[in-house]
Amino acid sequence: MKNINSNWLGTPPEHWKALKLRQILRPFSEKNHADLQLLSVVREKGVIVRDTENDDNHNYIPDDLSNYKMVKSGQFAMNKMKAWQGSYGVSKYTGIVSPAYFVFDFNYDMNPDYFHYAIRSRVYVSFFGQASDGIRVGQWDLSIQRMKEIPFYLPPRSEQDQIVRFLDWKVSNINKLINIKKKEIKDIDALKRSLISHAITHGLSADTPMKYSGVKWLGDIPAHWQIMKLRQILHSISVKNHPELPLLSVVREQGVILRDVEDTESNHNFIPDDLSGYKVVKKGQFAMNKMKAWQGSYGISDYTGIVSPAYFIFDVAFDNLEYFHYAIRSKVYVNFFAQASDGIRVGQWDLQMDKMKEIPFIIPPADEQNVIVEHIKNTLPTYNNAIEKLTAEVEVLEEYKTKIIADTVTGKIDVRDIEIPEYEFTEESADSDSEDADLAGDGEQED
Repeated sequence: MKNINSNWLGTPPEHWKALKLRQILRPFSEKNHADLQLLSVVREKGVIVRDTENDDNHNYIPDDLSNYKMVKSGQFAMNKMKAWQGSYGVSKYTGIVSPAYFVFDFNYDMNPDYFHYAIRSRVYVSFFGQASDGIRVGQWDLSIQRMKEIPFYLPPRSEQDQIVRFLDWKVSNINKLINIKKKEIKDIDALKRSLISHAITHGLSADTPMKYSGVKWLGDIPAHWQIMKLRQILHSISVKNHPELPLLSVVREQGVILRDVEDTESNHNFIPDDLSGYKVVKKGQFAMNKMKAWQGSYGISDYTGIVSPAYFIFDVAFDNLEYFHYAIRSKVYVNFFAQASDGIRVGQWDLQMDKMKEIPFIIPPADEQNVIVEHIKNTLPTYNNAIEKLTAEVEVLEEYKTKIIADTVTGKIDVRDIEIPEYEFTEESADSDSEDADLAGDGEQED
């Protein structure tokens, strides 16, 4: 067995107890509660109520949930395959989770909120990495025996309570600052989306004669622009048996990207050993994740590679591919793809090819297409630079929050005599992720 290295915990205060997790946690397993709400365990927050109506969780939900494990409010739940990245926490809810998860009762008198703060801090997450094994990072499996030997330093109960009060106060203040900056990012992004949508539906001249497009949310378009159906532009193609080509993916944020096969944290889809069934995408072709077309997961490819056999690939009968890419990924066209998709629930909407073929595409004259592309390319950097700066500031605040939690739960910050003022707790807002976002890319690649 591997030894658990506790060096990064440092030296805690002498009056804190040195325990092992086996002294604190007691396994709990109760099933046959299919009537309870579905929960999930994620890295960002720990235990959450699972949103089954708008689910970006790629795990299949079976019809029979009788084998799912019950989690009671105040219990500790863990995704054992993702424990190395911090996918665990004390639950505030009663519900059911995957039968593959671990659930524990507390076997020791302590403040569960203190345990939640401490065990999810980066110093303790490191231990779970040491206690996990696997062929590759995304498939690491937690060893229950080694997990039991993870050290945990516990202050007296009164100090636990004070640490929770202190961290709630500090985290709330940091969250307020983060939320302000996230709102600024959202507002700037909305302006950027508006710029693109207006340019590809109305052009750049304010005094151009207009005509009704025939489509409600397109409204009026310049009178001299043409309208074609996508079936006249996109022609389906399927070429396989080229496993030697690089893997690509089609995502909402950017369209077609080179797939980072080492980034197992954000890559949810399994990569099979045999890639001969994957479809070839050539540079300049249009690729689409048909299950996510409703949210803009498509675009002109800047690469030649292979994608999932479930994707749609098209040759594009359109001269200005840059214009087509900006236009088709704008908000107005994402709306069309949403209307052309059907499914039981949002996360499983499937694009209907016959409906997609009838989507209208408005076409300016070639010279105007060039002007619009240049206008977009010249204007986007201003918005993108502002978003990048604010995003960096959010990352600094997130790091500060992470550090202050880690330093407090390891005793590096003594909070016993700190007076906590009256305040109203503020949660960190979710990242902007609206379904109708304008998803036109800026031409830059991000890992």
